[in-house]
Amino acid sequence: MTFTQKLRSAVASSGSTLCVGLDPNLSLLPKSVKRDLLDPESQVSFFCKSVIDHTQDFCAAYKPNLAFFEALGASGLEIFEEVVHHIPDDKIIIADAKRGDISTTAEHYKKTFYNQFNVDAVTLNPLMGFETLDAFTEDDTKGIYVLALTSNPGADDFLKKPFEGFDMMAQYIASELEKRSNSSKAHLGMVIGATQAELSKSVTDLHKKGSLLIPGIGAQGGSIEELATSLNEHEGIPLINSSRGIIYAGSDHENWTEHVAHKAKEMKEKLNIITKRYV
Repeated sequence: MTFTQKLRSAVASSGSTLCVGLDPNLSLLPKSVKRDLLDPESQVSFFCKSVIDHTQDFCAAYKPNLAFFEALGASGLEIFEEVVHHIPDDKIIIADAKRGDISTTAEHYKKTFYNQFNVDAVTLNPLMGFETLDAFTEDDTKGIYVLALTSNPGADDFLKKPFEGFDMMAQYIASELEKRSNSSKAHLGMVIGATQAELSKSVTDLHKKGSLLIPGIGAQGGSIEELATSLNEHEGIPLINSSRGIIYAGSDHENWTEHVAHKAKEMKEKLNIITKRYV
């Protein structure tokens, strides 16, 4: 099964374009988790697995963020692997790593995420050039989400500046990804911030078949209605990510997992105006 086939299947079987971001920030974990489990590794493992157990009926994908696992030190990647293995096989797993290097370094990043952890996709930063993608493009069961128009204010520094005849560097990145899709076995998608909805169509129109990973909904304040309008003619399947707004929904409550499940279900329903186009 190719990456795009699995992505389509994951969205169809769940009836959802929701991607749940797993960002286990120790300072934000539920009080009961920190009370009942003493060491950070156990807290993060239990928390992430519990989130997965209570959201899997409402989402198509999970996006564990490497930074929160690496911050645990030597055991962090072991916990990351535990969490990845806990995710159901029919879900898309995106390693949010934002790596971006070349040559043998990139090849070893590829081995880490595709061979060792066997995730479906990885986020990559193209700032060092498109050769940062090369090591990841040889497997049609995998996908790459390339940073194109991110949701943070710092997008103004590079991605929204004019570049190579385009109004924005983000448009140039999208155009190049569309060209490179013809020779890449792996699927080349893009990261497009929901907070940039007013500008995103000018980017996504240049890579219409590219799948999209869209952060910025929920805690970051992106509008689902504006996003739906910007995606109106986009062919590639979007995954709309929500992290903090879901996973920390019930942190002050003993029954925090019920609050997490409720928020995930609520977000799935809100996203239906987008999902129905792809199911």
